[in-house]
Amino acid sequence: MATTRLEIVTAERVVFSEDVDVVIAPGIEGQLGVLPHHAPLMTTLMPGELLVRKGGEEFSLAITGGFVEVRPDRIIILADAAERVEEIDVARAEEAKRRAEERLKAPAAEADMFRVEAALRRSLVRLEVAARQKRRSKSPPQPG
Repeated sequence: MATTRLEIVTAERVVFSEDVDVVIAPGIEGQLGVLPHHAPLMTTLMPGELLVRKGGEEFSLAITGGFVEVRPDRIIILADAAERVEEIDVARAEEAKRRAEERLKAPAAEADMFRVEAALRRSLVRLEVAARQKRRSKSPPQPG
């Protein structure tokens, strides 16, 4: 099967750089599936789960938005933040969610509310990706 290079980069680090079979990203208009030899495109990413398939294995990353550029020879994701599922600290994400929910209840300046809502979205994405991975690891293997 053909592969394509996937590069996931944040301001802090290169999160991932390997050849993969399929990438499914949370695009601005819904899930965006990218296979090798996909037509070139550039679009905005929403906070959500980035699913990567490589050699029969599948893994997830939580991303909090950014951009994806599909080129003939590679897929480049410039993410605001990206974490592999095993890097997600569920307790920390739960605490961030709790704090954001509390701050949303108190009146504040509009700019502050946007930051609080963004923090809440980030924590929810982390928790959703971690929960999906936990469900996947508990499900019985599918016949192939």
